[in-house]
Parts: sequence; structure tokens; C-alpha cells
Amino acid sequence: MESTIEVTDLRKRYGPAVALDGMSFTVTPGHVTGFVGPNGAGKSTAMRVILGLDAPDGGTALIGGRPYRSLSRPLTHVGALLDAGALQPSRSARNHLLWLAHSQGLTARRVDEVIEQAGLREVARRRADGFSLGMRQRLGVAAALLGDPSVLILDEPFNGLDPEGIVWMREFLAGLAAQGRAVLVSSHLMSELQDTAGHVVVIGRGRVIADAAVHELLAGVARDRVTLRTLSRPEAVVVLEEAGATVTAAGLDTLTVSGLTAERVVARLSAHAVPFSEVSAHRATLEEAYMELTRDAVQFRAATEEAR
Repeated sequence: MESTIEVTDLRKRYGPAVALDGMSFTVTPGHVTGFVGPNGAGKSTAMRVILGLDAPDGGTALIGGRPYRSLSRPLTHVGALLDAGALQPSRSARNHLLWLAHSQGLTARRVDEVIEQAGLREVARRRADGFSLGMRQRLGVAAALLGDPSVLILDEPFNGLDPEGIVWMREFLAGLAAQGRAVLVSSHLMSELQDTAGHVVVIGRGRVIADAAVHELLAGVARDRVTLRTLSRPEAVVVLEEAGATVTAAGLDTLTVSGLTAERVVARLSAHAVPFSEVSAHRATLEEAYMELTRDAVQFRAATEEAR
């Protein structure tokens, strides 16, 4: 329970706008949970409610079975990065962290430890106003780690990072989860979440659309789709459609086959002496799953904005 986030039937309105409409999900320890949805879906609001920055109109958000506001020395329970720019620009990176550490009764030694973890040793005494967005992200991660919390909530931590920084962040988050922490990460970079998250919560219009392991979402999108390359397209279409497949053109010599596994496609073509150069099972991506799951939410938002 100590490192679990439990969101139950959260509701929140801002005037006539519904931000959260009965949202429920759980973030468990031991893996990274991706938190994704279109702009305006309610991600930021949900994270702010979890962290006690906004009060819900209904429902609960608990960390280790308790609301954030009841936690003493909260940085020792949950670390958060919501805005990499939320710092005093005239302070050095180390002084920024010292200020936060003193507020929680943490030591300067702990500050130096997280500076090392976040790869900030060379710039620790530089003023933060000279930092790139990527370096501010690292500083935000260092601040989130100060209290060695069992729960981490990070909003768009990949933004502003160069390729080396993205690889670092991906491995760093995986390492934190491997230590038994609950890690909730909001991001628009689906490729990074696919390589990092073990579980994904997809939201739209303030509601949970999907709450599943990444491999389950990808399996649902793939649906036995197969890429076939052949110079005998007409013959292949006839043979495969007779077997119940749906076949669509994807290029001059390429077909997309749905409804048959790659093994069955090979067997069917071979049995009818239809030549082919490639048969490969479709590898679905998290971006495909996301686009398919959130299509209605995006269309709803566009229709609403047009009506205004």
C-alpha cells in the first residue's frame, strides 16, 4: 500500500468544463505506468488532484492509502515533476535542491546524492536560468528524488531531452520501478513509453478509456495483420479472400492481410503455388493503439471547439 496510487471516481469541473468525469485507476509498484491522452483529456488535472494542488468535486486520490494533504514530510512519500520551469532562476541547481531539502528535514549529503544520480555534478553550482529545458528536466527529477520516495509522478519528463538524455531517462525510470517504486509518467512520446512502461492508462474526456499492460494493448491493435510482398497480387488476393481474409493494397507489390496469421498466409499461398518474397506479422506500436483508442475523444474535442 505504501507505494500505490489509487484514484477512485474522481470528478472535477472548472465552470461549465468537465475535466474529470468519474476517473478511476491504480498505479502499482514495480513498473512504470504510462498516463496518456489527448490535450484536454484530464491528465494534468488528475495529477494535480493526486498531489493535493486541486480539490476534486468528488471521488478520492490516495497515495499509500492516504490523501496527499495528510502526509507528513510529503517528499519522503511521493516525488513529483509537473513543471520543469518551476524554480527560482537566480539560484544554482544545488541551492535549489538545498532549499527543498531543508523544508523536509533532509541533509546536504542527500542533495549531493541526487545531483549525482541526475547527472548534474558538472553544473551543480551554475544558476538555473542558464539551463536548457533538458537540464531543467534533470533538475526536476533530482528534486523529485530528494526524499527517496516510494511514489514518483512525472509530467512529460522526456520533453527537451537530446537523444542521449532520452536514453538516460528511459533507463533511469526503469531502474526506479525495478527498485519497487510506483512510477506514473505522462508523455506524448509514445515510442518512449512503449520502451519504458509496462502498463498504460489511456484517458479521454476525463474518463479512463483503457487500463492495461502494454503488450495487451499492442496485441489488440495488431489483430493478426500480416504484410505480404508479392508480384502476383491478383492471384494472392483471390487465394487469401477465399480463406476468409481481408486483403488491402499497401503498395505496388505489397498487401496487408487481416484475419489470417502469418503462418496460415504462407501455407495458403504455398498450397496454391502463389509466389511471394515476404510474409511478416505486423508489429503494432503504442502510438497506433493510442490513436485508435482516443479517436473518438479527439473528434469530440474538435466538434466541441467548432461549436464554440
